[in-house]
Amino acid sequence: MKLTRSRTNRMLAGVLGGMAESFGMNALWLRLLFVILVFATAFFPMAILYLVLVFVLPNKGY
Repeated sequence: MKLTRSRTNRMLAGVLGGMAESFGMNALWLRLLFVILVFATAFFPMAILYLVLVFVLPNKGY
């Protein structure tokens, strides 16, 4: 299992869509969990994690 950013299942950069495809789950549930964690952690840790993943994870197909 290799984590990649999705090219088709994306809302911003495809990070959560790619993770959902890799784990075999629905992207909606992963996005809802992410939003809940963003508010639960006062935004900054999850936003920084998302930005790091945008630059670290390759696009699917490369």
